[in-house]
Amino acid sequence: MNALALRSTYDRDTASAPRDAPVARGSRPADTHERFKNVVLPHLSDARALARWLTGSPADSEDVVQDACVHAYRAIGNFTDGNARAWVLTIVRHTAYSWLQKNRVVSLVPADDIEAVESKQMSERNFDTPETALMAQDDATRLQASIDALPALFRTTLLLCDLQCLNYLQIAEATGVSIGTVMSRLARARARVIADMRAG
Repeated sequence: MNALALRSTYDRDTASAPRDAPVARGSRPADTHERFKNVVLPHLSDARALARWLTGSPADSEDVVQDACVHAYRAIGNFTDGNARAWVLTIVRHTAYSWLQKNRVVSLVPADDIEAVESKQMSERNFDTPETALMAQDDATRLQASIDALPALFRTTLLLCDLQCLNYLQIAEATGVSIGTVMSRLARARARVIADMRAG
């Protein structure tokens, strides 16, 4: 749906709205229409891009953007003259998450089944030859060796972040250092692993 189609849908919906429908707080319908045009419509392309990225589908993203525009129109009276783009994109993000919950089945994997999932994924890969499978096994072995070769402080930080999925603050609390130190150790650990893998 292009901007012109959205505008015509918007005009048709607002023209057919009941006259006693609630409008934005303390504003007349004409003020609400004008405010919507000034605040929301300039950011439609960004809204579409975000919705497309979140849904993975151009058609679904159009549905999300249309729903988000309805939500934005209803809430336009709550918008204080701040960052209009951020406000619109927040509405799009929330609308996309709600849409995905209603329309997409989410597959959840229990944490104790991760090894089974990884092994299934490995078996489902289409290895053309035994040599390809051997190369993949060799890469995994070299990665493990590279991580094992890290100094203990770097290795711990890397594993807490990338394996345990802790955030910087949690790692800082767990290791008793500042967040800056966590970030530095993590960057240096990753750089060493990448250099080792490239050298191999």
